[in-house]
Amino acid sequence: MTVVETDRIEMADDNAEWSLDQWFELIERMAPEGIKAEVVEGAVYMVPQRDSHWDIIRRIVRAVEDQFGMKVLVKSDVRIDFPGHDNGFCPDVAKLRDGAKKDERGRWNYEDVEFVTEVISRGTGLNDYGPKKAAYAEAEVPVYLIADPYQGRCHVYTHPKNGDYLTVSRSDFGDEVDLTGTVVDLVLKTDEFPRD
Repeated sequence: MTVVETDRIEMADDNAEWSLDQWFELIERMAPEGIKAEVVEGAVYMVPQRDSHWDIIRRIVRAVEDQFGMKVLVKSDVRIDFPGHDNGFCPDVAKLRDGAKKDERGRWNYEDVEFVTEVISRGTGLNDYGPKKAAYAEAEVPVYLIADPYQGRCHVYTHPKNGDYLTVSRSDFGDEVDLTGTVVDLVLKTDEFPRD
């Protein structure tokens, strides 16, 4: 409790804007295990991880590993800073290009991200469909997949241009998501994606 009270006092006394690094230092000290935390447009969002959420992530990571092998650079819930005002995202799944390297601070570069998946959580879904989609398009991430267990649907965004995606397709859970012809070049099976 003392750490929390101290942090509140420091935050109240500091009128300057916090950097992403400062926010993540505080998050690492305060967020309990099992809570996903990230910064979207300068606001901190924390949501509990659900079993269904992880089951979808695991199936997508497995499909990417089956396609590219176990040495593929695929990350889950790892901080990557994206364009825009204070965007420190922790994508549910992020595939990096072959040969990607961390920067001098030990972080992955958004320019190396080829594929991102976000699995919708009730409290932060608007971020995934709104500011995060815009940031991924601005970063020119070639393929952005949203898996929405509340709708029972996947949304695939491709062809980023001028901060937006030119192409969107939708598939219901149970249908195959055809990503052939994209950088991931696979067909994603969704028949075992759980619904919430």
